Parts: sequence; structure tokens; C-alpha cells
Amino acid sequence: MGTFVPNTKEQQLEMLKELGFNSLQDLTAHLPEDVKFKGELDLPSGLSEMEASKAVKKIAAKNVVFDSIFRGAGAYNHYVPAMVGHVLSNETLSTAYTPYQAEKSQGILQSIFEYQTMICDLTGMDVSNASVYDGATAAAEAVAASRERKMNKALVSAAIQPSVMKVIETYCFGNGMELEVIAEKDGVTDIEDLKAKLDPSVCCVYIQHPNYYGNLEAAAEIGEAVHTVKKCKFIMGVNPMTLGVLKTPREYGADIAVGDGQPLGLSLAFGGPYVGFMASTDALKRNLPGRIVGQTTDHNGKIGYVLTLQAREQHIRREKASSNVCSNQAACAMAVGVYLSCMGNEGLKNVATQSYSKAHYMAGQFEAIGLEVENKDFFHEFITKSDKSSEAILKALEAEGILGGYPLDDNRILWCCTEMNSKADIDEVIAIVKEV
Repeated sequence: MGTFVPNTKEQQLEMLKELGFNSLQDLTAHLPEDVKFKGELDLPSGLSEMEASKAVKKIAAKNVVFDSIFRGAGAYNHYVPAMVGHVLSNETLSTAYTPYQAEKSQGILQSIFEYQTMICDLTGMDVSNASVYDGATAAAEAVAASRERKMNKALVSAAIQPSVMKVIETYCFGNGMELEVIAEKDGVTDIEDLKAKLDPSVCCVYIQHPNYYGNLEAAAEIGEAVHTVKKCKFIMGVNPMTLGVLKTPREYGADIAVGDGQPLGLSLAFGGPYVGFMASTDALKRNLPGRIVGQTTDHNGKIGYVLTLQAREQHIRREKASSNVCSNQAACAMAVGVYLSCMGNEGLKNVATQSYSKAHYMAGQFEAIGLEVENKDFFHEFITKSDKSSEAILKALEAEGILGGYPLDDNRILWCCTEMNSKADIDEVIAIVKEV
């Protein structure tokens, strides 16, 4: 690595002397000897670029690349048009920094503004922020943003994605908020339990629609119940792909809509980076964390883009801040914007319709061979129950280059279909499972 260090040993020594030291050992002399590493690191000798490339490719060849994927549970295998990667590879976008100077950042500011506009169109909300780190962060930030002076309790459905629940729990612990879980009944939020737990101290209710089990919630009824408590916020976590065919969160009465933008132009990518979207009614725009880009005109009447709102909790109203998020996933938000621009309304509707139709076809075929499908109303994920072990079924599929659904327990599997799964792919899965 020596050739990649930007200063020479002489320069390093000069810097050490400026600090009052004669060597790197002097710099660390205050550290206890028992925490210092002794001897040489057990590392192989260096390789040339060509040799390193071959070695890495050999290691990468050990990865299993599945020809067919039927797993979702929070990350979804959708087709990403070539245009998305082409636009993102533009060096002026991939090296763009935080747009503090609006006059120097019009391109990146416009891309964020367009992203915000599309998120508002999708969710039916009035305002969107410039994005947060991922869907779980968005959910937790929405809960934190709902807190009122005398309203410190959050109610969260037990039917949400477990990883999202963990992040919300962490936020509530750090914020000193009380978190109470609403019971799940028959794979959906128990509305009677929700009503029993609502009281004046509840600042928000969070549900996921569709939920972790793939089921569609009675969102409108839940929204009505939530709003019987004054100032209580109804937060909906949604898969944005479903909004091509389902009602918007606003139509269900949501005050805040959140979710992960991964289905909209981001590959699975080993779990990230993804992008969390957040949108709200106009009344709550100042509760949204991070930044909001707006459109204005300059002194010549030309359109320009600026940071309209930016919380910047590190140095403004720090003690009253509900969040420390001060950045956004600009590159991922750009991918979402390009994807939605490519697909348009009809393209998004087509992908959503294919995902829905193929999942329902697959569920019907599973029932035909004797598996029980637990779901009634679902979008593109559903659960099967079998007297055979989940492990046996998934191993049989894996042997044929197919990644099956997500095992919930020994006998239940959560399956997912997208436009990437052909009828032939589905029929192959059914034949293998039938044989098992």
C-alpha cells in the first residue's frame, strides 16, 4: 500500500516533529503495551494488479448466482432498465457533494426535486423529503417525528417486517419514547387490540401495507380509528411498487407515508445501499427530517432549485431536534427518479399487475398440489404451509438453481413473485415442490 500513501516518510517525520514527536512510536507511547500489536501481520506477500484480479475472480466464482428468485421479505428482484445505470454512471452525478451552494448544484438539486415530486405523486402526499438511508430508517424517523410534548407513546403493528421493528425499537429507546406492539390476528393487525390501546398519550400508529406476511391491511379502518385520538398520526409503510395498482396512503387517510425505494430501480445488491422515502401532509412538512429541495426563480425569472427546508439539527435547535439525520441517499434517489421516468404510469402499473397476477397464479398452483395458502387478500407475497419441512423444499429448489421463498419456520415459507418470474419458472417450482 506504500505507493498509495499520499506523503513520503520525510513528510511524515516533518509532521511528527511539528507535533513534538520524533517517530510514530513516540506518537503512541501513551498507549498501554498490552494493547499494542507485536510482531508482523500474518499477511501474504503483495500481488500485481493482474494477479490480484485473477485471485478475486476465483473467490467470486464461489458465489451462488440463482437463475430464478422467488424471495422478497423486504428486498425485491425487479428488472432495472439499462438507462438507470447509464445515467448514474455520469461522473458529475457520481461525484456530486452535498448541495450547500445552490448556484453550483443545480443539476443534483433538480434531480432531488424531481424525485420528491414523483414520491408525492406515488403516495398522494403533499411533500417529500430528499430521502433517508433506507425503509427501516424512514419508519423509525416517522415515529420520532410524530412525538408531541404530552404524547410519547408509539403503537406499532406486530405484522411489520422484523428488521424494521428492531430499528424502531432502537430509536424509541434512544428518544425515551414508549413503544407498544399491536397484536397480530390471522396475519393482519388486530384492530380491536389497536382500539383498546389507543389513548391520549399515543402520538402515532405504524402499520405496513402490504405487511410482512404479504397481507393487505384494513388500512382505511385503521386510519379512522387512529384519528379518533386528537393529533395522533397515522403512519403507513408501503412497498412503492404496489402504488401502481393500489390506493395511495393519502387515500387511506395516512398522515405520513414511508417505505424503501429499492423496488424502483435498485438491484438487490447484497442488501444495499437502498433508499428510504418519506412523505407527509403539508401540515407535517416541518416535522420531516433531513432536507427538502424546492423550486423557485432567480432575478432573471429563470427556474432555479434551492434547499427550501433543511433541519441541520447539529447546529440549529439542537436540543429540540427529533432527529440527527442530515444527509440523504442522493445517488439511490436519482436511480428511483430515472426508473420512474423510464417506466411512466403505465409501465409501473404493468410491473405491479404482473407481480400481482403471477403471485396469485402461483398460490393457486400450490393449493392444487396440496399446500395450504394462508393469505386471503395479498399483493405479490404469500405464505404456504406444508407437512414437509421448509428446508427440504428449499434445498430441492436450490439444487435446480432456484432461490425459493423465505422460511418463516419449519413448515411455512413466504413466497414472492415479480415481473421477473415467467409462467415457466413458476411451473418448474410447482413441479419440484410437488415431487418433494
